[in-house]
Amino acid sequence: MNYIKIIAMIDQANAVESAKALEHAGVDELHFVYESEQNLETIKEISRNVDIPISVRMSPERFEDVKKVLYAGATGVCLMTEKEEVIKEVVGRFGADKISGMLNGYYVKNLKQYASQMAAHGYGEIYLAIDGEIGENLDLIKEICEQDQLPVMVHVPDGMEDYQFLGNFVKASGVEGVIVSAETGGHAKELKQAFIQNGLQVNTFVSAIPFSEFKLNSDGMIPVVVQDYKTNEVLMVAYMNEEAFRKTIETGKMTYFSRSRQQLWLKGETSGHYQYVKSLSLDCDNDTILAKVEQIGAACHTGSYSCFFKNLVKKDYNDENPLTILKEDYDVIAERKENPKGGSYTNYLFDKGIDKILKKVGEEATEMVIAAKNPDAEELKYEISDFLYHMMVLMVEKGLTWEDITRELVERR
Repeated sequence: MNYIKIIAMIDQANAVESAKALEHAGVDELHFVYESEQNLETIKEISRNVDIPISVRMSPERFEDVKKVLYAGATGVCLMTEKEEVIKEVVGRFGADKISGMLNGYYVKNLKQYASQMAAHGYGEIYLAIDGEIGENLDLIKEICEQDQLPVMVHVPDGMEDYQFLGNFVKASGVEGVIVSAETGGHAKELKQAFIQNGLQVNTFVSAIPFSEFKLNSDGMIPVVVQDYKTNEVLMVAYMNEEAFRKTIETGKMTYFSRSRQQLWLKGETSGHYQYVKSLSLDCDNDTILAKVEQIGAACHTGSYSCFFKNLVKKDYNDENPLTILKEDYDVIAERKENPKGGSYTNYLFDKGIDKILKKVGEEATEMVIAAKNPDAEELKYEISDFLYHMMVLMVEKGLTWEDITRELVERR
């Protein structure tokens, strides 16, 4: 890791809302405390609603407990256990990059010795909680960081508001991340600025090309084309001057210059329909910015999601996007489940239940394999389509979405 991570504890009472707010605030990772299997649905919902990593702290009784949490959408697990057989199996199965260990000074007295044992177990990181003030234990924390060269993330006491002190501490101690409360995480951008002032690397937006190299129009501005970062739908076109561009980079929220009002315009400031930056790109002539954003609510002042809803001319053509057709078919199947339609084969499958659905998935998989043995691919095309349809029925029945599947595939790269 080449930057200091800011890891924020999720407010357990409003977990999904807290996770989204912390992501928008600029934290690098979320931390959730697992208590029972009832938390699995919460972890699943969080993973569906945020794009940053989610680590889960837990005390597993067996390997299966950890597997359920990771399969629910957690990107990593912080183990609080001394069961060596569980640790060995978990690290061996999922790898050190997904498994960290909790070193809690409230319960463990010889922290240095225990840290070495954790390194020997194959943990990828140590999450460290100190019994006392972190500043008073600087030398001990520094020694733990140095002795086994294992990345250490240190818990920061609730209510920590002296970000400059924290920046000094991180630089002096050698820790590679801080674990903060949800309240402190809400000020992640200020915390990162304090780290930057201490010469520390943080995960923040930095433009690869200075604004001085942009080709501006006669008003000293550059047009910005805005897209939904997931669907690539064009949402709007606006303009930036240098100050608007700087504010956008600093805050992670799209800020424009209003030509009619002749002032800066933070998108969503009055409506709540913010645009959170996912990426900014410059075209080949350096005269137009393409912004990919997470759009909250509607982009258009009319209430339309996109400003581009007035058709001028249109020629008939096949506008089926192969990248979205599966999502659209899935939505139709999900709609059938929510609002049954008489005579629908899809509703027949849902009415018969999971055993019937599984039987059909198995049959279609077998027919797909048989078709693949034939030299003509036309039959295979038909059978794959049948299989995908029945697989999506199964996905809806079990509450899985295409986002769940694609996220898992990305994790396997």
